[in-house]
Amino acid sequence: MIPPVTGRRARTPAAERIDAATARLAAAGVASPRADAEQLAAFVLGIGRAQLLLVDDLPAPTATRFEALVRRRAAREPLQHLTGIAGFRYLDLAVGPGVFIPRPETESVVGWAIDALRAAGASGGGAEVAPVCVDLCAGSGTIALALAGEVPGARVHAVEREPAALDWLRRNVTSTGLAVEIHEADVADEPPPSLARLDATVDLVVSNPPYLPDADRATVEPEVGVHDPAAALWGGPDGLRVVRAVVRLAARLLRPGGLLVIEHADGHGESAPALLRADGRWQDVADHPDLGGRDRFVTGRMARPGEGEHR
Repeated sequence: MIPPVTGRRARTPAAERIDAATARLAAAGVASPRADAEQLAAFVLGIGRAQLLLVDDLPAPTATRFEALVRRRAAREPLQHLTGIAGFRYLDLAVGPGVFIPRPETESVVGWAIDALRAAGASGGGAEVAPVCVDLCAGSGTIALALAGEVPGARVHAVEREPAALDWLRRNVTSTGLAVEIHEADVADEPPPSLARLDATVDLVVSNPPYLPDADRATVEPEVGVHDPAAALWGGPDGLRVVRAVVRLAARLLRPGGLLVIEHADGHGESAPALLRADGRWQDVADHPDLGGRDRFVTGRMARPGEGEHR
């Protein structure tokens, strides 16, 4: 006869360490304390998060390292700075101080861009063979590398001006082995000299520019305001200063019928599309939500001859 179950399985020392870390991170205001505690435990053990169920305890040196990382996370140092890795779609990108940490919201932006390129290829829209793509304000290479990895034959260019971010971008291009041409340039240049040869030839321009309004400086979480580089965050009084520069440069780079995709703040769902319409060179202007339902990115198509202005 099988004896009845009289209680829950005892918590292992490893589980108790993670419970304590979770409580500490929650008390510090970390948004996802359990997930972060488990990811740090898995990181110091060199295993996948799902394998933690098989761990009885952390060896003493590993436990010491885990506790140190938990202290740093409780001080609101970004998880990705502690592990050195940010997952994005099918990529694991190296990140750290000096470069913007990729966010899940940008996956919606990239997904739309990839789907649009594939649809253009299927319909004979001109991008079916080796589409030319430009990622403006490329940071760690998040968008550029996703395009290079998921769009067969794509010729991808990544534009970044900040020296620290360029170091991370070069590192990720080298480590992934994906074909991305790097340009050290400011999108506000008219145009960046290294991009002049691409004028009116590009199929897709994508950008995740600095777009937070200056008034948000006092309200962002420490992981953002303290640890993300200011150059990747702040877009002037209305948050659209760099977006305007991206629109101007994209209009030079894109061929007629080429596509523009720009990520923006969730408060720009009306102002970003209005900016493109007022410019007068864009057709099919539309705004799109992210997976959380928040206004997240605007798209437009460069007018072809004879289409006229779309305001």
